Amino acid sequence: MSFISYLINGISLGSIYAIIALGYTMVYGIAKMLNFAHGDVIMIGCYVVFTTVTGLGLNPYLSILLSVIVCTVLGVVIEKIAYKPLRKAPPLAVLITAIGVSYFLQNFALLIFGADTKSFTSVIPMNNIKLAGDKLVISGVAMVTVCICIVIMLALMTFIKRTKAGQAMLAVSEDKDAAQLMGVNVNGTISLTFAIGSGLAAIAGVLLCSAYPTLTPYTGSMPGIKAFTAAVFGGIGSIPGAFIGGILLGIIEILGKAYISSQLSDAIVFAVLIIVLLVRPTGILGKAVHEKV
Repeated sequence: MSFISYLINGISLGSIYAIIALGYTMVYGIAKMLNFAHGDVIMIGCYVVFTTVTGLGLNPYLSILLSVIVCTVLGVVIEKIAYKPLRKAPPLAVLITAIGVSYFLQNFALLIFGADTKSFTSVIPMNNIKLAGDKLVISGVAMVTVCICIVIMLALMTFIKRTKAGQAMLAVSEDKDAAQLMGVNVNGTISLTFAIGSGLAAIAGVLLCSAYPTLTPYTGSMPGIKAFTAAVFGGIGSIPGAFIGGILLGIIEILGKAYISSQLSDAIVFAVLIIVLLVRPTGILGKAVHEKV
């Protein structure tokens, strides 16, 4: 029973990684850049929920909606101010800017909220389920997290395939210049991508802090790195790949903590990533891209 419990916890944690990884994989697939500030957008979303629920006594569902709105706007603002001027810049310049934005958000949170660890009360009002004579307990947060992840992934894939905005994203991901010649608003499409990714980051942050109820200005850093790892693991640029990579990463991390070493669990996760990339450099569902000369 303990193995099943660990497996469920791994799938739940992996679902959070998958939701965060969707933001990474969308931005990379469409804008061809790595937004390393994505993890800190998660942290800002958590603080919005914490402040509105604890400080203002707002309804949890309204606070989550407000968090999504704040993170969506923040994602668009970051793209407009920090990344849009670097559209034609070398990748290294964009990477350094992303790291700078990440540190800015962390220090902003330090100034506003302080360095103290806050206790985050779960906003998911669902009781645990006990099975097999109370030998197996499934967390309500875990069930909600997995369901939300599946719904988000299916909704995102439907949006990409069935809507005009989604088709524009596909066109921009293939060739920005050709898409612009065909009348696609490239800048607007990239901004929409950042908006969706940042809104998903807010949801992932709420789920993360509900499962692991502590909050600091550095809360989003390690989950952000692991979610990026999940995106690469599954094949960055692929939405199903981000989902599969996130789930597998969560399972590997939890099983590594349970059966090998809780201190080495992070090292095990990254070691598995290295092995996978040595065997399949594009990730599980990634496609090799041939450079045109």
